[in-house]
Amino acid sequence: MIETYAYARAGLLGNPSDGYYGKTISLLVRNFRARVILYPSARLEIKLSKADSPIFDSLDDLYRSTRWRGYYGGIRIIQALIVRFMDYCRQQGIELPDRNFTLEYETTVPLRLGMGGSSAIITAALRALTRYYNVDIPLPVFANLVLETETRELGVGAGLQDRVIQAYEGVVYMDFSKDLMDRQGYGAYEPLDPSILPALYLAYRTSLSEGTEVFHNNIRERWRSGDAQVVEAMRTWASFAQKGKDALLNGDVDELDRLIDANFDLRAKIYQIGSGNLEMIRLARHCGASANFAGSGGAIVGRFKNEAMFNNLVETLGKVGVAVIKPKVV
Repeated sequence: MIETYAYARAGLLGNPSDGYYGKTISLLVRNFRARVILYPSARLEIKLSKADSPIFDSLDDLYRSTRWRGYYGGIRIIQALIVRFMDYCRQQGIELPDRNFTLEYETTVPLRLGMGGSSAIITAALRALTRYYNVDIPLPVFANLVLETETRELGVGAGLQDRVIQAYEGVVYMDFSKDLMDRQGYGAYEPLDPSILPALYLAYRTSLSEGTEVFHNNIRERWRSGDAQVVEAMRTWASFAQKGKDALLNGDVDELDRLIDANFDLRAKIYQIGSGNLEMIRLARHCGASANFAGSGGAIVGRFKNEAMFNNLVETLGKVGVAVIKPKVV
């Protein structure tokens, strides 16, 4: 029996420029994980998890579950991964033995909050497949395969940041510059020592009121058409990641705070942000902490100065249905 894991993640700086030849800093959040178990069997089977169950206690149960988990569980993304994995092996001339298996999965990653829940399931499943079939995939390519599972197979828009940090783990500075992406098909990924991180918090919604943002600004279309505001914003976010790496290496927490706040403030100028997400940012900053989106909405990340401030964050945000934790990176 093979057992593998992948974890949630939080984008600290540079997000959302990873899909636009930008730069980001991201960290693993081991407080939440996806778990996959794979073992030989006569037939190939992907077992349903709770998120895939079509059975509900009532109409209200169906409504709450759907609003919280969305309309899809993990079966379709695991099936898509297997197809993508087989295509990769065929392209590389790797012949997979005729060995069936049963795959089971479960996840504790909060869904629809921009913490890499779907990619965690795919990453854990790909780790299991590579071990089962004894296929060695370089980490940059591994991250690409996880992304392509969603973009190529399922038509879901996504960027590499989540997949890179979940493949490499720890803390990673990522450079997705166009020349790198065009030349080698992936960016330059620089692991950073997690010990250089200051005291960080992660806050996320526990209610159904508002999860991941649904943007209606046509950002990608504007970027492709050369919209000056969007192009400049992507360059600025990339510079925040570069400056943030320098601030971390130099122990300049004041500069890091400034960059974290500026990252979100620029986002609020470009994107339409819902009231629930704005409230999280406002309350965290009112407590004296810096605050930025950890992903695409529903969760925020930032620095707190001392335990009194962290306790204030827990109490203040808890009143509006937001949980606050200290992310476990290693």
